Amino acid sequence: MNMPTFWQDKKVLVTGHTGFKGSWLSLWLRLLKADVTGYSLAPLTHPNLFEAAHIEREIKSLIGDIRDFNHLQSAVLKARPQIIFHLAAQPLVRASYANPLETYSSNVMGTAHILEAARQCKSVKAVVIVTTDKCYENREWVWGYRENDPMGGDDPYSSSKGCAELVTQAYQRSYFNSNSVGIASARAGNVIGGGDWAEDRLIPDFIKSLAAKQKIVLRNPLATRPWQHVLEPLGGYLQLAEKLWDEPAKYTGAWNFGPEESDVRSVQWVVEYMAHLWDEALPWELDKQAQPHEAQLLKLDCSKAHFHLNWKPKWSLETALQQTVDWYQAFNQQNISMQAVCLRQIHDYMENQSK
Repeated sequence: MNMPTFWQDKKVLVTGHTGFKGSWLSLWLRLLKADVTGYSLAPLTHPNLFEAAHIEREIKSLIGDIRDFNHLQSAVLKARPQIIFHLAAQPLVRASYANPLETYSSNVMGTAHILEAARQCKSVKAVVIVTTDKCYENREWVWGYRENDPMGGDDPYSSSKGCAELVTQAYQRSYFNSNSVGIASARAGNVIGGGDWAEDRLIPDFIKSLAAKQKIVLRNPLATRPWQHVLEPLGGYLQLAEKLWDEPAKYTGAWNFGPEESDVRSVQWVVEYMAHLWDEALPWELDKQAQPHEAQLLKLDCSKAHFHLNWKPKWSLETALQQTVDWYQAFNQQNISMQAVCLRQIHDYMENQSK
């Protein structure tokens, strides 16, 4: 990666910059001296990483709804970005069951809106649309899904992300096929890391249960997921954007960014290892209420990114969980700069050459 020099003074737009992944990405881009503009709803949880790390001091932060095309278009034309990372979304499976229309409007039309805004902005050279590993038609296979496997989804969230992939492909083929602008989608696994307080996510649930000194309730302890530290896919997105800039025709398309197969672990294993790292006994119990459908087995085949981008995970799941625990333990102390903690972890990640 030639990150330290490539990103200097590049004008970058990050949608969803107030979210968990968007906050980490915005801070990383500023570390690389990019000129960053963010467009997003206000943070949805309190606390949140955006405020805890004072990211609003580092970038131009615009509060807006990705579903409001006129406002978004105006913001994009004013910012004149060269590179766009689209992360704004309704990101939760269970929330999608409760609010399917909001999920589809945010994840499908939101994607169409950012691509249309990019089409009308002559400064744009590369766009990375971030979706999810759940965009695939999940057949509970024991092998990982590849980029050319069919889109699908049994729940509104997964389905909406499959739709977002199809929208991205259609826009690329219809409007960006002159090879002057690179358009790619990025599909990552279950990301973990410090600063996540979202509802219905395992690590935030663990932290809340620990604080309340209560058992953590697990919906599906034996379900396996492709767990990875948030910096892993973000590093992949940055590498992908560089390649799109240099050779748009070659790198346009879909890309998986997941962990090594050995890090596809069960929910129960993650909880018990986190408790070990925290040196706290945190018992768990099974949620016996009827639950909406969620995939049991989910893995990604990342051979394409390994071969063509030379991207590979740097941190094992054990290291990722240690970094996560370190972050939350620092947050629980007073007079510690969480921005400094984030930047230190980003530095550690960039300097780490292998697992």
